[in-house]
Amino acid sequence: VQLVESGVGLVQSGGSLRLSCAASGSTLTLHAMGWYPQAPGKQRELVALLSSVDGSTNYADSVKGRFTISRDNAKNTMYLQMNNLKPEDTAVYYCNALYGSNLWSSWGQGTQVTVSS
Repeated sequence: VQLVESGVGLVQSGGSLRLSCAASGSTLTLHAMGWYPQAPGKQRELVALLSSVDGSTNYADSVKGRFTISRDNAKNTMYLQMNNLKPEDTAVYYCNALYGSNLWSSWGQGTQVTVSS
Protein backbone atom coordinates (compact mmCIF):
# COMPACT_ATOMS: atom_id res chain seq x y z
CA VAL A 1 0.00 0.00 0.00
CA GLN A 2 1.27 3.45 -0.96
CA LEU A 3 0.10 6.58 0.83
CA VAL A 4 0.15 10.19 -0.41
CA GLU A 5 -0.81 13.00 1.92
CA SER A 6 -2.10 16.48 1.20
CA GLY A 7 -3.31 19.41 3.24
CA VAL A 8 -0.25 21.38 4.35
CA GLY A 9 -1.52 24.27 6.40
CA LEU A 10 -0.80 27.32 8.49
CA VAL A 11 -3.72 28.31 10.66
CA GLN A 12 -4.36 30.47 13.69
CA SER A 13 -5.26 29.04 17.05
CA GLY A 14 -8.91 28.01 17.03
CA GLY A 15 -8.91 27.41 13.30
CA SER A 16 -9.63 24.26 11.31
CA LEU A 17 -7.81 22.18 8.75
CA ARG A 18 -8.44 18.92 6.91
CA LEU A 19 -5.70 16.50 5.98
CA SER A 20 -6.07 13.82 3.31
CA CYS A 21 -4.26 10.54 2.79
CA ALA A 22 -4.84 8.73 -0.50
CA ALA A 23 -4.09 5.02 -0.55
CA SER A 24 -3.24 2.87 -3.55
CA GLY A 25 -2.15 -0.70 -4.07
CA SER A 26 -3.45 -3.54 -1.89
CA THR A 27 -6.18 -1.46 -0.28
CA LEU A 28 -8.52 -4.44 0.02
CA THR A 29 -6.17 -5.91 2.63
CA LEU A 30 -6.21 -2.85 4.91
CA HIS A 31 -6.71 -3.53 8.61
CA ALA A 32 -6.49 -0.02 10.00
CA MET A 33 -5.32 3.48 9.17
CA GLY A 34 -4.20 6.21 11.49
CA TRP A 35 -2.65 9.64 11.93
CA TYR A 36 0.61 10.22 13.76
CA PRO A 37 1.84 13.77 14.41
CA GLN A 38 5.51 14.27 15.16
CA ALA A 39 6.47 17.52 16.85
CA PRO A 40 10.09 18.75 16.77
CA GLY A 41 12.25 16.71 19.11
CA LYS A 42 9.46 14.27 19.91
CA GLN A 43 8.42 10.81 18.78
CA ARG A 44 5.47 10.16 16.53
CA GLU A 45 2.33 9.48 18.50
CA LEU A 46 -0.96 7.98 17.41
CA VAL A 47 -3.81 10.44 17.78
CA ALA A 48 -6.54 8.91 15.63
CA LEU A 49 -7.18 5.36 14.42
CA LEU A 50 -9.81 3.98 12.06
CA SER A 51 -10.47 0.27 11.75
CA SER A 52 -11.00 -0.92 8.18
CA VAL A 53 -12.72 -4.04 9.58
CA ASP A 54 -15.61 -2.52 11.49
CA GLY A 55 -15.21 1.23 11.02
CA SER A 56 -14.57 1.88 14.70
CA THR A 57 -12.47 4.88 15.69
CA ASN A 58 -10.18 5.71 18.59
CA TYR A 59 -8.65 9.00 19.61
CA ALA A 60 -5.95 10.19 21.95
CA ASP A 61 -7.28 12.21 24.86
CA SER A 62 -5.45 15.28 23.57
CA VAL A 63 -7.61 15.44 20.43
CA LYS A 64 -10.93 13.97 21.53
CA GLY A 65 -13.79 16.24 20.60
CA ARG A 66 -11.59 18.27 18.22
CA PHE A 67 -10.33 15.82 15.59
CA THR A 68 -12.37 13.43 13.45
CA ILE A 69 -10.94 10.60 11.38
CA SER A 70 -12.92 9.29 8.44
CA ARG A 71 -12.53 7.42 5.17
CA ASP A 72 -14.10 7.60 1.73
CA ASN A 73 -13.95 4.01 0.53
CA ALA A 74 -14.85 4.93 -3.04
CA LYS A 75 -11.80 7.21 -3.22
CA ASN A 76 -9.56 5.08 -0.96
CA THR A 77 -8.84 8.25 0.94
CA MET A 78 -8.62 8.85 4.66
CA TYR A 79 -9.20 12.25 6.22
CA LEU A 80 -8.41 14.01 9.46
CA GLN A 81 -10.68 16.93 10.21
CA MET A 82 -9.00 19.10 12.82
CA ASN A 83 -11.05 21.76 14.59
CA ASN A 84 -10.23 24.18 17.38
CA LEU A 85 -6.55 23.79 16.64
CA LYS A 86 -4.02 24.71 19.31
CA PRO A 87 -0.35 25.73 19.00
CA GLU A 88 0.61 22.42 20.60
CA ASP A 89 -0.95 20.62 17.61
CA THR A 90 1.91 21.95 15.48
CA ALA A 91 3.71 18.95 13.98
CA VAL A 92 4.42 16.99 10.85
CA TYR A 93 1.44 14.69 10.45
CA TYR A 94 2.03 11.21 9.03
CA CYS A 95 -0.67 8.83 7.90
CA ASN A 96 -0.13 5.12 8.40
CA ALA A 97 -1.75 1.97 7.08
CA LEU A 98 -1.60 -1.58 8.44
CA TYR A 99 -2.35 -4.17 5.78
CA GLY A 100 -1.94 -7.74 4.68
CA SER A 101 -1.80 -11.00 6.58
CA ASN A 102 1.48 -10.01 8.24
CA LEU A 103 0.25 -6.52 9.21
CA TRP A 104 2.77 -4.66 7.09
CA SER A 105 3.04 -0.95 7.79
CA SER A 106 3.17 1.84 5.25
CA TRP A 107 3.73 5.57 5.89
CA GLY A 108 2.84 8.70 4.01
CA GLN A 109 5.44 11.37 3.29
CA GLY A 110 4.24 13.64 6.09
CA THR A 111 2.56 17.03 5.90
CA GLN A 112 3.36 20.08 8.00
CA VAL A 113 0.67 21.62 10.18
CA THR A 114 1.54 24.88 11.94
CA VAL A 115 -0.82 26.54 14.39
CA SER A 116 0.05 30.09 15.39
CA SER A 117 -1.05 31.62 18.66
